Amino acid sequence: MKRIFFRLFILSVVFYFFSSYKTYTLFEWDFVPLFNGENLESWVNVNCAPETWTVRDNMIICTGFPTGVLRTSKQYENFILELEWKHLHEKGNAGLFVHSDDITALGKPFTRSVECQIMDGNHGDVFAIHGARMTRDNEDPFDKIGWIRSFPTEHRAKPAGEWNHYRVESLDGKLTLAVNGKIVTRAFHANPRKGYICLESEGSEVHFKNIRLKELSGSSALPEQTAFKDRGFKSLYNGLDFRGWKSAKGKDSWEAKNWILGNNGIEENEQESILWSEGEFRNFKLIADWRLTAEPVAKSVPVIQYNGKQANDEKVLLTVPIRYAGEGGILIRGSNSLGISITSWPEGSGGIFGYREEGVFNSEVRKSSTPIAKNDNPNGTWNRFEITVIDDQVSVILNGEEVIKKATINNLPDHGPVGLRVIDFPIEFANIYVREL
Repeated sequence: MKRIFFRLFILSVVFYFFSSYKTYTLFEWDFVPLFNGENLESWVNVNCAPETWTVRDNMIICTGFPTGVLRTSKQYENFILELEWKHLHEKGNAGLFVHSDDITALGKPFTRSVECQIMDGNHGDVFAIHGARMTRDNEDPFDKIGWIRSFPTEHRAKPAGEWNHYRVESLDGKLTLAVNGKIVTRAFHANPRKGYICLESEGSEVHFKNIRLKELSGSSALPEQTAFKDRGFKSLYNGLDFRGWKSAKGKDSWEAKNWILGNNGIEENEQESILWSEGEFRNFKLIADWRLTAEPVAKSVPVIQYNGKQANDEKVLLTVPIRYAGEGGILIRGSNSLGISITSWPEGSGGIFGYREEGVFNSEVRKSSTPIAKNDNPNGTWNRFEITVIDDQVSVILNGEEVIKKATINNLPDHGPVGLRVIDFPIEFANIYVREL
């Protein structure tokens, strides 16, 4: 009889345990914390200032400035993710990204990913951003933009000052988002469907806590369905100020504009206004986004051929009319005269300026320093340089196309800082990352 009572007691304890469990935390022991409550170990500050993301009272505190992201150090594919978030002010904005790349997208402060909106008064949307793709499960009759965006079936978030709970389930490209205990949004065919998890900084203070994840089994994502893994890039610009940069004359012509670093182009001595990184590099890969922002003006410029020479007609040098919007460049290894050109000229950006003068360098150097093709995006839109420097060779990829292929450069300094150069019209820079090789 005692044995029977003991068994009934054990069964009643088990029944109470499971009946009192929240439905969305069944098998709680399978979840692991993504945040240890003490520091940002296992997280990577992608493009923000150090003070943007801090830890206090078992919470991740985000100031909201600059605009940017904090990501996990590990990629995930199939999982259940839970977290709590709280805005401090009305109309506060933030986000949760899944399946994210390691660094930010071209001309954006955010990564290619799928975002779960965390906005006071407008929460629960799930949408693909900056090159990611998905299939949404509902239509917005007022959508005039064509967003790839799923909208919540109901609004369940609590107002600013109160905690909200998100539960995201990712399984083989299908996503569901539950807000405060109920699924309200779905999406399908996510691509990438494996990547990093990010918290977003977007203009207002927000707090996060109880971030945990349960990995689920499933088929492995193909390389084409996987976000870029950590390539070792470190941001050179913190989005708030000029820490890590210096200039001979000062920084009057430069402005830290949130995630954008701009130059007004009106400095009389452009050499003295070059902005130099405090760090020095020898062999490295540099990513930098840039755009020409001035209203173009009419101008005639020389015709530079693919061999680096200026075109002529019976020894008369030829020029062509263009819509000119400015010039500048990325200087490497501390040289004022060696860099990668940003230009409105018709041969395109990405050439190595200072190495096309006849009589100074041989024809092979001039040819290898001239862009193979023009691959600039239209004036006013963002471009991305991927510059690789190894010993005395320089390669340049512009907007995904290699325009300089292992040009051998004479008199290249052994090492030195990276410089941002603006000659006449305004230029903006963003997403400046370096990886030492």
